[in-house]
Parts: sequence; C-alpha cells; structure tokens
Amino acid sequence: MADEQINIPQESTPRTFDSVPANLDELDRKILKLITGNARIAFLEVARECGVSGAAIHQRVQRMVNIGVIRGSEFVVSPSKIGYQTCAFIGVFLKEAGCFNQVVAEMMKIPEIVECHYTTGRYAIFIKIYARSNEHMKYILSERIQQIPGISSTETIISLEETFKKQLAIE
Repeated sequence: MADEQINIPQESTPRTFDSVPANLDELDRKILKLITGNARIAFLEVARECGVSGAAIHQRVQRMVNIGVIRGSEFVVSPSKIGYQTCAFIGVFLKEAGCFNQVVAEMMKIPEIVECHYTTGRYAIFIKIYARSNEHMKYILSERIQQIPGISSTETIISLEETFKKQLAIE
C-alpha cells in the first residue's frame, strides 16, 4: 500500500510556482470587473461597456481562461435552500505528513466536503463542510472523516453565519 500511487485531480490549468502575475492590461481588468460583478452579463453588453467588439471580448476572456486568470464559471447553490443547515470548518491533524495525498483522495469522496486546503500552522489540512443538521455533522465526522487512515484527530469550528463572501477586487 505504501507504494500505491494516488492521483489527486488537478485544476484544469497547470499550477505554476512563480510569483509573476498574469500580464493584464486596462481592458482585461475592466472585463474582469464586469464579469465578476455579474457572471450572467452578455459579452455584447461587456463589449458596449468597454467600447470594443463582441469578438474582442470573447478572445480576451478565452485568453484569460487559457492563462488561468479565470478558472471557470458556475451557478452558486444556497446550501440552506437544499437542506444543508450546518456549515463547519474542520482542522485535520495527520499521523504523518506522508499521509497527505491518501487522506485528500479519501476526502474527495465525501460530497459534503466542499473545500480542502493544505495549510501551515496547527493543522495539516483545513476543510469546509456542509451538513443537513448537527446529527448529520456528527455522522460525517465520526463515521466518515475520522475513519480515514492517516488522520490522527480533528477540531471542528461551526459557522453561525456566513456574513459575507466576495471575489478579490480587480484593480
């Protein structure tokens, strides 16, 4: 089992580890401000706001997707509207650092885990989870997460309210 290779799905854009930001001009930034403010805005409306053609907007957006500035578009579902009343953040302690890939691969199989971060500090992994109730949360923790080989313990912080969530400002 120690020699078994675990493949963790990667983002569609390959990771780069340099700190050089993408080369964006003023038009790119204006486009980003418009589409992050309203993901359903038509490209022709963006073109009118920017004073360029719809084809130019399409090309610019596609280029920003290709270089990883834009990582997709999505409809955001309200968890409470589909029956998920409890949100929590869980710090995960690993038995050893070498368990990371296997633990993450198992966590990906748990649909209630919606975010997973590799962190510094107290926890090796910090996850965000939604549950239908406190009882459901207890089940996910005790029967799913804490049963994953390689996890030594967890600490749970229940969110009382998501006060705000926003995109980074485009400057």
